[in-house]
Amino acid sequence: MASTDTTARAKKDDLAGLEAGLDALDAVEIRRTPVREVLVKKVLPPTLAVVLVLAVWQILVSARITDETKLPAPSAVWDGLTDMWLQGTLLDVIWTSVSRGLAGFLLALAIGTPLGLLVARVKFVRAAIGPILSGLQSLPSVAWVPPAVLWFGLNDAMMFTVILLGAVPSIANGLVSGVDQVPPLFLRAGRTLGATGLKGTWFVTLPAALPGYLAGLKQGWAFSWRSLMAAEIIASSPDLGLGLGQLLENGRNNIDLPGVFLAILLILVVGIAIDLLIFSPLERWVLRTRGLLAK
Repeated sequence: MASTDTTARAKKDDLAGLEAGLDALDAVEIRRTPVREVLVKKVLPPTLAVVLVLAVWQILVSARITDETKLPAPSAVWDGLTDMWLQGTLLDVIWTSVSRGLAGFLLALAIGTPLGLLVARVKFVRAAIGPILSGLQSLPSVAWVPPAVLWFGLNDAMMFTVILLGAVPSIANGLVSGVDQVPPLFLRAGRTLGATGLKGTWFVTLPAALPGYLAGLKQGWAFSWRSLMAAEIIASSPDLGLGLGQLLENGRNNIDLPGVFLAILLILVVGIAIDLLIFSPLERWVLRTRGLLAK
């Protein structure tokens, strides 16, 4: 009897040890990252890259490897930036484009998400619309500017139309790809627990498809921003206000190369800022909730 109790206790201890080991493997180490470590790992590398690019740029200008009419000095671009800041137009120009881009992206998100779910879950719809979405995604956004101008004229409706036609296919295809990669076991488990229909889509399909969906959102924003810039460059008008695309086109029309480079750099900075402020935190959150990121 005593040996039986001892054996039972030993088995219980082994199971407890095994459970603790599995918990330790599954646990994600969460700690507050020191400020110095953040600066060294995340701030220093891009800062050094920017400094290196500026140094090479300045060397090319100083060594007269290329003519200043083709490559302006960094100081000339900085002077243009300073002038816009002192005149109070810099933030207005940036906000004009950013507000349009974000509004168009949110509208594309509201359309592309249900469309992507419909294509992913209904075979007939996928067979009918799937190839069209792929074709639209590969079509340059600039191709939609002329018909959009003829349809709506030079106004914000034209801008949003170009953004939607560029971004919706990317968002929908990203969600379709994410849904296709959901393990069937997850769906069967959800149905067993009563998660069917819209409930299954909300609590099982969308969370499981989140990585692919997030990749589609990033690509959708990139297409939104590129589409907007194409529309602003081609269809510039005083009624539309001065955005970054119009700023770039004005620099070309005035043969103002520093102004052209300033507009290009501002477009680049806005794109990087949106990625760092919105999409990178979302990616880290998704990875952390799946135990793929320790900190």
